[in-house]
Amino acid sequence: MKGFTYGLLFFLSICSYGQNRVNRFLKPSDTLNIPRRNAVIISEVSVGAISLVGLHQLWYKDYPQSKFHTINDLDEWLQMDKMGHTYTSYQMGRMGAELLEWSGVRKKDQLIYGATLGFVFLTTVEVFDGFSKEWGFSWSDMASNAIGTGIYVGQELLWEEQRISLKYSFHRTEFAPMRPDKLGDGFMEEFLKDYNGQTYWLSFNLHSFFDDTRIPKWLNLAIGYGAEGMLTGKNETLNGQFPDQNRYHQIYLSLDLDLTKIDTKSHILRSLFSVFNTIKVPFPAMEFNGENGIKLHGIYF
Repeated sequence: MKGFTYGLLFFLSICSYGQNRVNRFLKPSDTLNIPRRNAVIISEVSVGAISLVGLHQLWYKDYPQSKFHTINDLDEWLQMDKMGHTYTSYQMGRMGAELLEWSGVRKKDQLIYGATLGFVFLTTVEVFDGFSKEWGFSWSDMASNAIGTGIYVGQELLWEEQRISLKYSFHRTEFAPMRPDKLGDGFMEEFLKDYNGQTYWLSFNLHSFFDDTRIPKWLNLAIGYGAEGMLTGKNETLNGQFPDQNRYHQIYLSLDLDLTKIDTKSHILRSLFSVFNTIKVPFPAMEFNGENGIKLHGIYF
């Protein structure tokens, strides 16, 4: 028993030492740290290039190419895909700015070179779409990308903090099994493809807006947008299939947590909180829709 105790203490001391090193590494630099900045730039360029090459090989190579062309797809999927563009651009921009902050880059350059990361990446993807006969360059997608970037940059310029966070939640639906080729086959594919189960949220930090000490710093009020009843992009039939789609919008009201507002001196926890703050915390929710009025959810994902 004594040997076990000594061994446990030794193991805990090693873990503590390793944790301290990781904690120091994750702490943002107070001044410009050139090796960190260079590592961030090289990593972002490399990962971005590999992602785009992989995307082109996995997604576009099996479809015929065409001359560059544009499409108007604003009325597809009840605008859920536009919400996805806005969310992705916002979160990628937030990540890019935070990485430059970790490197000690000044605020102005964080916003110019970091917060625009999502917009630049998604614009490149949109150009790929423009040369694909199956899709096309969408100006409404570009507008959604710009809105996502603007939400992040605008708040930093106005308040120097993110009082309103864009978040995502997902639950499985009955619609994906009806059309697994388009809406996903299995949880991971459905998580990305099934618009019926996706909800995009504007999560408002109450303490930041009202500056009331009685309100916990981490408590948020969230307004969500979703849609259901969609088996195709538009309310259409494909070779006689899906004739009776009952498509409708959904608005949600719920509580949420801003994990980045939780006080901690651990930079490990701060980094984890920043990552998981992209997802809305499940809470009871009230749903408003044109199909059945008001619907209450005990716990909504």
